[in-house]
Amino acid sequence: MSGEVREADPVREPDAEPGGSTAAGPARGWNPAQGQATTTLLLRHGETPLSAERRFAGRGEIPLTAPGLRQAAAAADRLAARRGIDLIVSSPLLRARQTAEAVARATGAPLQADDGLAELDFGDWEGLTIAEASQRWPAEVTTWLGNVDAAPPGGESFAAAIIRVGAALDRLLAAHQFRTLLLVSHVSPIKIAVCRALLAPPATLFRFQLDVASLCEIDWYADGPAVVRSLNDTAHLRQDGR
Repeated sequence: MSGEVREADPVREPDAEPGGSTAAGPARGWNPAQGQATTTLLLRHGETPLSAERRFAGRGEIPLTAPGLRQAAAAADRLAARRGIDLIVSSPLLRARQTAEAVARATGAPLQADDGLAELDFGDWEGLTIAEASQRWPAEVTTWLGNVDAAPPGGESFAAAIIRVGAALDRLLAAHQFRTLLLVSHVSPIKIAVCRALLAPPATLFRFQLDVASLCEIDWYADGPAVVRSLNDTAHLRQDGR
């Protein structure tokens, strides 16, 4: 990439309190933005055997299914047609890397990994459906669904993930100001980024759907609001029947 990298100067909101709002993004309120945006395109990985069965898929090295590879190719074709992607940053997990590599081949954009974009660690719930986890850990699942500080047994809480993903966003927005970044990640980190942009409370994480291989787009302004331009966009999958 060319051009000068300038230091970001975000205006921050307070960090999240339990049950309160998510960690802050680089914008406060709805003051009009005067400058140029840093754009993040957020791509969820394609289908895996666990996502097809709606099972917890955290830190396991799970490959894409054949449909998942086709979904990644469809997303890659769409992003190649869009042009202007300066950098692809992927979760280090296999399913995200496979998706990101398809886009890198199609666009020619450089690709790097960032541990901050990894999925939540679901601990002992890895590979289970929520119904199966509820049978074995009924109280823990109920608490987890209502409290971002609660973690699956042996896993990571949403509160911890909010801090981790927020730190990754801070690094990337500061290092690549005014660029267009494609972040290839998972349900939880993408939802955290969207909630941060909307200044939405953590409970919002459970209130919207992100399909496999879906795209979201957020513009981040250092001198104004973050703007969510699209959410769970799967037009590229509908067009190709994937």
